Amino acid sequence: MTFLEVIDNYWLYFLVGQYPEGPLGGLALTLLLSAAGLLAALPAGLALGLARVSPWRALRWPVTALVYVVRGTPLLMVVFWAYFFLPSVTGAKTDQFTTMLIALALFNGAYLAEVVRAGIQGLPRGQMESARSLGLSWLQAMRGVILPQALRNMLPSLVSQFVMTIKETSLGYIIGLNEVSFITSQINTQVFIYPVQLYLILGLSYFVLCFSLSRFAYWMERRLERKARPTPQPSVPATA
Repeated sequence: MTFLEVIDNYWLYFLVGQYPEGPLGGLALTLLLSAAGLLAALPAGLALGLARVSPWRALRWPVTALVYVVRGTPLLMVVFWAYFFLPSVTGAKTDQFTTMLIALALFNGAYLAEVVRAGIQGLPRGQMESARSLGLSWLQAMRGVILPQALRNMLPSLVSQFVMTIKETSLGYIIGLNEVSFITSQINTQVFIYPVQLYLILGLSYFVLCFSLSRFAYWMERRLERKARPTPQPSVPATA
């Protein structure tokens, strides 16, 4: 069997797995898991980041401990915790997709929390003091004054974390999730004579996904910079 025949036989399996005769898999499942992981991790990271800089110790200290524990743990262990620990506590068996989604949301939420904390603390302290002097509560000042400025500064770090999320979906392989790495391994097992070519295509697929997201973020960053830049005022001609 030539490599072109391998591509002709397995390209659809690489893209969508057994769908529609079976569960969705392959590159489509990787994209779906990445998008869901990003959507789940962003609000989690924002909430944890705000808790990290909040003035209430009863909220700040437990969240700080949680962030430190998760950041000091490999994602592989978080996946195992979600896969084996949660069913024993809740009594409900979660499937591979849900398990991986929970692990990604928790793991990346902890990292995004530090991005949010650094973005907020990177602003001059006078911003918060000025907002509070106008009578705004801490939450009102954070929502209306601090976060809009901080989120603009966080954008490069946020995108880096999002790119990491796409690559981390490949760890679904260890719990049998039919994402694109698992599918590629299955194809390689069946064909067995083109491992270099198959894994080269897999690497190229990850590169295209991550590079596209990076370029989109760069475009968005430039757009936000143009909007934040003050509009030049027309010059007044000098009178004689």
